Amino acid sequence: MSQFTLTDARLAPIAEKVAAGTRLSREDGIALYESNDLLGIGQMADFARQRINGDRVYFMVNRHINPTNICRNRCKFCAFARNKGEEGAYEMTLDTIAEASAEGAADGAYEIHIVSGLHPDWDYDFYLDMLRRTRAAVPDKVIVQAFTAVEIEHMAIISDKTTREVLADLKDAGLDALPGGGAEIFADRTRIAAWDKKTKSDVWLRIHGEAHELGIATNCTMLYGHIETREERVDHLIRLREQQDKTGGFLAFIPLSFHPANTELEDLPSTTGFDDLKTLAIARLMLDNIPHIKAFWIMVGLKVAQLSIAFGVDDIDGTVVE
Repeated sequence: MSQFTLTDARLAPIAEKVAAGTRLSREDGIALYESNDLLGIGQMADFARQRINGDRVYFMVNRHINPTNICRNRCKFCAFARNKGEEGAYEMTLDTIAEASAEGAADGAYEIHIVSGLHPDWDYDFYLDMLRRTRAAVPDKVIVQAFTAVEIEHMAIISDKTTREVLADLKDAGLDALPGGGAEIFADRTRIAAWDKKTKSDVWLRIHGEAHELGIATNCTMLYGHIETREERVDHLIRLREQQDKTGGFLAFIPLSFHPANTELEDLPSTTGFDDLKTLAIARLMLDNIPHIKAFWIMVGLKVAQLSIAFGVDDIDGTVVE
């Protein structure tokens, strides 16, 4: 197509689809990953971004709160989790969480972001009280985004409730939105190999669909750069796209590059800037029904985040206060 400069002629049929606004197929996604025409892919993604969001780029100021790193799941890719009593393990009190929320809002944060390990001793009421006290500690205009689908499933187990009932309770307690963590890669092969105790893909998607139906907006993610294949990345994106077709509540997609240090997979190399930019661009091209693509600058670095705005990204997350 005349508006795209491609060095890989195999991408020409995809460029025609992008120009026409036609949805890309699984085969198209794989072809994009197999191509080294990074600038051509980026140019197409930038075209798609402008069609959806114009030249607007978003950021936010948020306060991240991780109430505990004590977790019953010890996933191979996780450098965060500790066992209770292990060196480095910690847990916050409800007072501390509420105080941190209030401090964040006072410092200008307009989102409180809470995610945590699956503490074996915290009961269901603890989570509800955490939300109530967080909500009470910040102005109404501040968004409370809390708990991954993994945590929602955990709450359902310890409360003997359905995940939908848990979400309804959390909404009543002050929840505005869910973060997108815990999706990792939906392929069973990778889940069994690296995070076998974690929420299964169909459950993760169901929980986010239930949240959407209850009026709770959510984000979605993909952890890449570990043991997954290109095909598994594309399949992951397509399943998110299909869920969005059904329930329509995903606000942003956030690719998360895997950092192997201090994990059981630390022999793996880190992702490259080339792969980071390509993954962001392909996400914009494949996820035609999700409004925003976010480059999480803390993980990809400031320089890649700057470049990503020309590769389909319209959200760079922003100032994170911890």
